[in-house]
Amino acid sequence: MNGLPHRPDRERHPAPPENPPTATADTPATVVVGAGPEGIARARDLLLAGRPVAFPTETVYGLGADATDDRAVAAVFAAKARPRFNPLIAHVADAEAARAIAVFDARAEAVAEALWPGPLTLVLPRRAEAGISHLATAGLDSIAVRVPAHPVARALLAAVGRPVVAPSANRSGTVSPTTAQHVLDGLGGRIDLVLAGGRSIVGLESTVLDLTGPTARLLRPGAIGADRLAELVGPVEIAPPHDAGEGDAGADTPRPASPGRLASHYAPSVPVRLDAGAAGSREAWLGFGPEIGPARAAHALNLSETGDLEEAAANLFAMLRALDRPDVAAIAVARVPETGLGIAINDRLRRAAAPRPTPEPGREGA
Repeated sequence: MNGLPHRPDRERHPAPPENPPTATADTPATVVVGAGPEGIARARDLLLAGRPVAFPTETVYGLGADATDDRAVAAVFAAKARPRFNPLIAHVADAEAARAIAVFDARAEAVAEALWPGPLTLVLPRRAEAGISHLATAGLDSIAVRVPAHPVARALLAAVGRPVVAPSANRSGTVSPTTAQHVLDGLGGRIDLVLAGGRSIVGLESTVLDLTGPTARLLRPGAIGADRLAELVGPVEIAPPHDAGEGDAGADTPRPASPGRLASHYAPSVPVRLDAGAAGSREAWLGFGPEIGPARAAHALNLSETGDLEEAAANLFAMLRALDRPDVAAIAVARVPETGLGIAINDRLRRAAAPRPTPEPGREGA
């Protein structure tokens, strides 16, 4: 079972084909390879040599590095301009590999059996003997671990034979990538290789469930909802976002327990206005449901004209990127229902619309 919502009618909403990634003057050093045996072998060799590699998962594209190599993990933080108090998810090929780095209780075993491989991350006690870089876990005694469902990700992880940390393959705090071209747009020239595997079908980062305490805590909503998790582990507490802004965590600031917890995250370069009923002449419109974008809008896209939340989730990051234009003063977003997958969509939209932290001097993107 892969943990994805059952959709016998998925063919009614096929993902649009991904255009072949194109290099630009800003991306001379980044190579894009296909996901065949040669491409996977090339990506494996780079990862084992301590070099970050971008690769597809069913959620979004990740920027991978050997989780046991401090220098490799540091290179991921540098490429993303990511604050180092923010921990990373370790991706592994199967549940057996996850048990080698994390302590599983009965709840974790039940969830892994039912929902892995799939878009679910578990935060569990870290095994001290696992050899995971302390930079990857932000110095915590816990570790976030996931078994992705994407066949390319699974083939790569099996070939590497080690845990691979893989935050989203974009500049920290910006919109997550769902195609290889999105990766090039943000990280071209900053990493060696992108392993291309088509468009990510889920389109939102994984659900994150914390099982380090007596009560399960949902740290980040995603394609797998709290109701489904409660069926497996009992009551699930919904945790508020971590309120430290990017780059403002001092030595005494509590570290978030997992990635994707910052209040301001997944943000375009222009402001995002939520629950909008109309768009101004200098605003872009991001609609939802069977309606036509306001005539005054500078540009208009619709997450799902039929009101399909799964389709909307898959389109969210790509459409935010498409509307993030120099001639746009803001992106006005129509109301998305706060039910089912809409909970995760609204979580990402609220973070995209949150006040932006003030960068520290000399810290790019912080």
